[in-house]
Amino acid sequence: MAMMATTLTVDDRWVVQGLEEAREKLELAEGELVLDLSSVTRLDPSAVTALKDFADLADARNVKLILRTVNVDIYKVLKLVKLARRFSFAN
Repeated sequence: MAMMATTLTVDDRWVVQGLEEAREKLELAEGELVLDLSSVTRLDPSAVTALKDFADLADARNVKLILRTVNVDIYKVLKLVKLARRFSFAN
């Protein structure tokens, strides 16, 4: 039986809070968790740290994280801080 991915939308103004709320879903997720970042246009340092911590937790739970609809500038930041390799990307 195939597992379905859980999809969560992260709001631009509340990236850190959105990821904290998403931790509950991550605890229950099996296989994959999709974060829709379509409304996120920038990442401040606290958001980058929150994404790193979220990726650490996903790794510990053996859950694949997929970032969907990532803006080019966000992707560049993730590459710069060496976090891009921790995620898969989808449109």
